[in-house]
Amino acid sequence: MRKKPVNDCLILLTIKELRHKALAKNELQMNSTPKKCSLIFSTYNWPEALELCMKSIFAQTVLPTEIIIADDGSTEKTKQMIDSLRSQTTIPIKHIWHKDVGFTKTIILNEAIRISTTDYIIQTDGDIILHPKFIEEHLSVAAPKVFIRGSRALINKETTEKILKSKSIHVNFFTSGLQNRMNSLYSPVLSNILHKIKGLGSKYSLLGCNFSYWKKDFIEVNGYNNDILGWGHEDTELAARLIHNGVANRTLKYKSICFHLHHNLNSKDKEAANIETRAVTIQKKLTTCENGYTNKHEVTIWE
Repeated sequence: MRKKPVNDCLILLTIKELRHKALAKNELQMNSTPKKCSLIFSTYNWPEALELCMKSIFAQTVLPTEIIIADDGSTEKTKQMIDSLRSQTTIPIKHIWHKDVGFTKTIILNEAIRISTTDYIIQTDGDIILHPKFIEEHLSVAAPKVFIRGSRALINKETTEKILKSKSIHVNFFTSGLQNRMNSLYSPVLSNILHKIKGLGSKYSLLGCNFSYWKKDFIEVNGYNNDILGWGHEDTELAARLIHNGVANRTLKYKSICFHLHHNLNSKDKEAANIETRAVTIQKKLTTCENGYTNKHEVTIWE
């Protein structure tokens, strides 16, 4: 029997080694992909929109382990709507509420994340309708020390009124009244191509309505900055601290699709102060904030 040349043996050994490394890499990737997640969203006195948001969560191809509603001081009508929806799903629903003392979204989000029971958080807003694969796509690309960010499609006033009246969650690229239609295009192929292109979008850009991250990474930077009150920039300020702390970001364009219902703009009376807080965080490359997740606040929780 003829012996194999030395070179052939080396090639076979190299192939086996590469195959072993590939299998090890796949196993590591599978182990780092979260199998459970908490879906968290904020709300304030708009139960009709909340109902549509909840129904779009119930229709997901991959369901969350739990739903946590961060209620920034809504009236009893919101609680009544949430309670009426509990019978429509087997997903545990936690409704966390604090007194209405103004726009304190950062505080109630920190408290909502505190009561979450999974390692991975997917975050949206109570005026959002989710694409059926929203959760599935976020989980599919989750990786250690990475946060995921997506965009949103804006629904105009007329179409929002029709949707609220019909209570339909069937919104897509072809729905009339979308103001930035390309953000509603679901295309995994195009998304994967764009992912390979570096430098897309601002480094710190982020929308809290389409955002996922590891709870551990969130806690390490002390969560949302509670000094940011009123509308605006709490999400991008958090993104800056995550990045400064070594957490990379990945844009999930054309995969994690969501639709924003039209409403009147919130007061921007505190925006200038919030922009200044974010600017200091970026300039000084801060990795944490003093008044954040570690500062507990009084809340009421209904389960």
